[in-house]
Amino acid sequence: MKNLLSLLALAFLFSCQQPQNSTEVNISEIQKPRTIVTTDGEIDDVDSFIRMLLYANEFRIEGLIYSSSMWHYKGDGKGTSFVSEMEMTKNMYGAQTDLRWPGTTWMNPLLDAYEEVYPKLSQHADGFPTADYLRSVVRVGNIDFEGEMEKDTPGSDFIKAKLLDENMEPIYLQVWGGTNTIARALKSIEDEFKSSPEWEKIYQKVIDKAIIYAILDQDATYRKYIEPNWPDLKIYYNSSQFWCFAYPWKEAVPESQHYLFEGEFMGNEIINDHGPLLKQYYSYGDGQKQEGDDEHIHGDPTQLENAQWGSFGIFDFISEGDSPAFLHLIDVGLDNLNHPEWGGWGGRLVQSSTQSNRWEDGAAALDYSPFKDTLDPTYPQIRWIEAIQQDFAARADWCVKDYPNANHAPLVKVIGTARPKAKAGAKLNLAVETSDPDGDEVETKFWIYQEVGTYTGKASLNASGNQVEVQLGPSATGQLHIIAEVKDNGIHPMTRYARFVVDVE
Repeated sequence: MKNLLSLLALAFLFSCQQPQNSTEVNISEIQKPRTIVTTDGEIDDVDSFIRMLLYANEFRIEGLIYSSSMWHYKGDGKGTSFVSEMEMTKNMYGAQTDLRWPGTTWMNPLLDAYEEVYPKLSQHADGFPTADYLRSVVRVGNIDFEGEMEKDTPGSDFIKAKLLDENMEPIYLQVWGGTNTIARALKSIEDEFKSSPEWEKIYQKVIDKAIIYAILDQDATYRKYIEPNWPDLKIYYNSSQFWCFAYPWKEAVPESQHYLFEGEFMGNEIINDHGPLLKQYYSYGDGQKQEGDDEHIHGDPTQLENAQWGSFGIFDFISEGDSPAFLHLIDVGLDNLNHPEWGGWGGRLVQSSTQSNRWEDGAAALDYSPFKDTLDPTYPQIRWIEAIQQDFAARADWCVKDYPNANHAPLVKVIGTARPKAKAGAKLNLAVETSDPDGDEVETKFWIYQEVGTYTGKASLNASGNQVEVQLGPSATGQLHIIAEVKDNGIHPMTRYARFVVDVE
């Protein structure tokens, strides 16, 4: 993804129901979402993969698939020359027989290291999958060239089987590279059933189950095959908000939060002395070099001054451009999984006005940035960065520390209903109950998510501890979103939330 970010980022950056009883926001009591990851193995994919493993108890990883992209492909081993369909890489690379290919074994040492830290991780939370299980769901997909989807592969067959099985729970298909392996799975389903009486039923089954979460377009297969042939397939498309976790983070992230990505924090609190898994996390000047990718020079400590994205220090963050795809799946109490337009740790994506199956960011999902004093297309992700990075550091501790010596997230309970109804001009009282598994003190902050919902009119909050009095405007109407943000005071404070959606008539 690096070169795509290289040329697009600057252009972008500078141009721009109701529960009847108390509801506990606790992931262990909620059916965790299913997901399959497709990845081209770039260095930022490796870093996203490592972070994802620390959260592997929060969702069900049902597949880990090697795939290709416009930036990374294996070639067919016959010396066949290939020219990219994507204008940028066509101009940059011309004809290639292979391109920056990291191979199909880079997951192995990461899963081996995960196996070493698994006993510690499992002290801190239930539900971490074993390394053997994760190894069992690794497959090689369509990797010969960018956008290659002409043949079935173990990876495409694996996805196909998941889409056709009898489990009708949604399955989130994360796209960290190109969509070609997913496209091949869908094409194989179409080829098998299109002419049969079962086609309508099969088509609907796939539509009801599959949700694609894509970080940009890294090949042409979504545009050329998936969209025209599976027009009802849901897609969450992140083309703006991921930048603050990507290579140009220094341009996207407010300067006051740079410390969360700089070497003092990343090196001391996450990478070093946190076990064998995090030691493999790529950072600036760390001396590491990914086999197969000649453009990975970030680890060279002599290349830090005036680098591609500025000047960096040892252990500074490089990129995790794909992490929003799994951050969206983590239940921290924001109820965003089924409402991507409500916003959460994976950003905020709004349903397209012209394609009902598409949720996207950009101009449709602007949040007011207090750092820029304007509406900003990246702030729906940036507003959670401090909580996300501190949470990452806390989980890094889980890799090496026993339960009593590490921090764990506070629990939040909504008192009454999270979906109250009220009349315009009314006052209503909202409350949460909080606790902390470590006995830490917690602080509750209530705030209005102004950009979300349909509320029109003024509203004011008068908070005291875990309660807040809401004064609605006299002519108000619509849905008002109020967030209860609960943070503990442990080392690497962890934050969880409850969301109130007030229906005002």
